[in-house]
Amino acid sequence: MFMPRESDPHRWLEDAFPEGDGTADTAATVVCPYCGEANEIAVDPGGGARQEYVEDCPVCCQPWTVRVRYDAAGQVTVEVEPAA
Repeated sequence: MFMPRESDPHRWLEDAFPEGDGTADTAATVVCPYCGEANEIAVDPGGGARQEYVEDCPVCCQPWTVRVRYDAAGQVTVEVEPAA
């Protein structure tokens, strides 16, 4: 079966965030729940609109549970809490 190639490799992003301008946030600033330091972390819209994973603080090395949520415009909300 012949499948035509999508002419725009970033088309999925427009489909995933139809109300936005075709771009989604790829970074967020969070505050470590252990040491209180502000950290910028990378976020990946390709992981889906709702994500949860564990990441270590780059300052104190304690583990966080990171929750990432993208809205329809591609804006991200990130929450961190101590990992269980």
